[in-house]
Amino acid sequence: MNAPQLQHDWTQANQRLLTAEFARLQALLGGEDDSRARDQVARARAALDQLGDAAAIDTLAHRFELSPFERALLLLCAGVEMDARLARLCAEAGGEPQRPWATFGLALGALAEPHWSALAPVRPLRRWRLIEVDETANLTAARLRIDERVLHYLAGIDHLDQRIQPLLQAVARPGLMAAAHADAVREILARLRRTDDRPPPIELTGDDRAGQEDIAAAVAGRLGLRLFALAAVDIPATLTDQEALAVLWGRETALFGAALLIRCDEGADVLRRFVGRLSGLVFIAAREPLRLEPPILRHRVDKPGGIDQRRFWQTALGASAQRVNGALEGVAAQFRLSARSIQTIGAELASELAASPDAEAALWRACRGLDGIQLAGLAQRIEPVADWAALILPEGPMATLRQIAAHVRHRLKVYEEWGFAGQGARGLGIAALFAGESGTGKTMAAEVLARELGLDLYRIDLSALVSKYIGETEKNLRRVFDAAEATGAVLLFDEADALFGKRSEVRDSHDRYANIEVSYLLQRMDAYRGLAVLTTNHKAALDPAFQRRLRFIVQFPFPDQPQREAIWRRVFPAATPLDGVDCAKLARLNVAGGTIRNIALNAAFLAAEAGEPVRMQHLQRAAQLDAAKRERPVTDAETRGWV
Repeated sequence: MNAPQLQHDWTQANQRLLTAEFARLQALLGGEDDSRARDQVARARAALDQLGDAAAIDTLAHRFELSPFERALLLLCAGVEMDARLARLCAEAGGEPQRPWATFGLALGALAEPHWSALAPVRPLRRWRLIEVDETANLTAARLRIDERVLHYLAGIDHLDQRIQPLLQAVARPGLMAAAHADAVREILARLRRTDDRPPPIELTGDDRAGQEDIAAAVAGRLGLRLFALAAVDIPATLTDQEALAVLWGRETALFGAALLIRCDEGADVLRRFVGRLSGLVFIAAREPLRLEPPILRHRVDKPGGIDQRRFWQTALGASAQRVNGALEGVAAQFRLSARSIQTIGAELASELAASPDAEAALWRACRGLDGIQLAGLAQRIEPVADWAALILPEGPMATLRQIAAHVRHRLKVYEEWGFAGQGARGLGIAALFAGESGTGKTMAAEVLARELGLDLYRIDLSALVSKYIGETEKNLRRVFDAAEATGAVLLFDEADALFGKRSEVRDSHDRYANIEVSYLLQRMDAYRGLAVLTTNHKAALDPAFQRRLRFIVQFPFPDQPQREAIWRRVFPAATPLDGVDCAKLARLNVAGGTIRNIALNAAFLAAEAGEPVRMQHLQRAAQLDAAKRERPVTDAETRGWV
C-alpha cells in the first residue's frame, strides 16, 4: 500500500475513533449506558492498530503525559467544536441553552477519575495551551476552549501553528556532506543518545553556515524530526513574549516532531535569555562562540578544504566534470564554498556546461558571482582591465608580483596535497603590502593580479572603516571578510596607515581597542584564503611588528626618466589621434604614473574641444593645470622644447 493511501486510511480510522469518543461523552452527559460507544471506540482503535499507527488523541495524550481525566476533558472541548449534539448536551447539563460549551464544573461531575489539578497552570492542558480558560468567570464555570492548532491535530490535520509559522523556515535534508561534517553528525547523535533528560543546546560555530544547517538537519532527520530555522533577531525582546513563543514552539516539538535551529548573526543577548526557555532539540548557528550558559555541546563547522571541494565538484557536475577538469583545481583552491553551494551550482550548470564552448570559463563565472552583491555594499568593485604589459616597474617588484600570483594559484597543491596546512592554520593567508608614493602603480598592480587570477577586485577604504566607537571597526572588518570568504576576491585595503600606524603605548580603553582592531585584522588576513593587499604611502609609519606578519612587501619606486618615457608611450589608447607627441621630452616631467595618466586624459579632452589631434601644446596646458591642482608649478627645465 502506498503512502498516500496509508495516510487516507489512517485519517478515516482516526475520524471514526473521534466520532466514537464523542458518542461516549454524549452517553455520559445524557446519563445513558456507554457500552455501545465503548465497543465503537474499541473497533476504531483496532483498525488503527492494523495500520500500525495510533490515533491523534492517543499520541497527544502520550507526548504530553495527560491523565485519563485530562484526556477526556480535552476530547470534551474538541467535541463541542466538532459535534453539535455534544455541544447541545453541554448546554443542557449546565442548565443554560445559550451556553453550548464545556466547563470544568461539568467535567468534574460527568467524567471518570476527576482531579482538581487538571487545570492547574503547571499541568499540561494549560502549560502547553492545549486548552484556554475564559478568565471572566470563576474556574468551574468558565468556558473552556480547545486551541485551534490542537483541534486540527486531533482531526488529523498536522501543520505548524500559524502564530509562529512566519518566523520559521524549513531546512531541507543535506545532500553532499564533507567527511568532517559527517563525523560531527555521528558524534552529536552519540552524545544525545547518552542524554536521558532534556537534550542540551548544540552550538555550531565556524564559517560554514550552510554546513551548520546540513549537520543540524542530518541529526534531526536521524532522530525522526523536521528542522526549522529561526533568526535570532526575530526573537521577541520582552520576557512575556519570549515565554509565549517558547510555549508554542515547545508544543510544536511534541505535535509536529520538530527541532529548532537558531541563526545568530545578531541578537545574541536576547538569545541567551531565550534558549533556557526552549524544550526539545535546539541548535544554535553562529560564526563565533556565544558564551551561553552550560551545559552545552559545541562543534566547529568550517567550509570543506580544497580537496573535499574538488571531490564535491566532480560529484555535483557528473559527466560534465570532464569538460572542466582543468579548472577544478583552481576553483577548489580559490573559492571557499560549502557543499550545498557546490551542489546547487553544479545542478544549475550541468546542462549549460555540456553545451558551452568554454565550460571552464562558465564554471569560473558562476563561482565569482556568488557573493559579489553582498560585498558590493561594503566596498568599491574595480573592474580589472590592466595586464602585465601596463605595469612599468623594476625587475624586483615585478618578480615579487608574479610570485604572489603563483602563491594564490598553487595553494591547494602546497597547503593540502603537500601537507603544509596540517602544520597549522596560522600564516596560510596571502597578505601583501604595496608601499610607495601616490600614483606609482599600487592599485594597478592589484588590478593586474586580479585579472591574472580571474578574480573580482574590491577596494576597501580603511580610513572609512575605522570608527571612533569602540568595537565598530572590528565589526566593519568582520563584515568585509565574511562577505568575501566564498568568492576569494582580491581585497585592496587602501590607506593602511589609518589603522596600522605604529601602535602607541596603551593609556586608555581606546588605545587598547585600537590594538585589538589591528590584531583582529591581522588574524582575519592570516585566515583569509584569498589575496589581501594593503597599500600605504608611508611605509616608515607602519609598525615593524605588523610588517613581519605580511608574506610579501612590494616597494613601488618613483619612476625614473626611462620608466616615465615607457609609461608615456603606453598611456594613449591606439585609437587616440596624436600629432608630434614626443615621449622622450614628456618624460622629463617629474611625475608618477598616475599623474601621467591624468595629464594624458586632460590633454585628450583639450584636443577634442579644439577639434584637433593631441599635440604637445595640449599636453603642456594639461600639465600646468595638474601642477596648479597639486600646488607644484612645472619648471621650465621639465617642459623646455615641448612647444
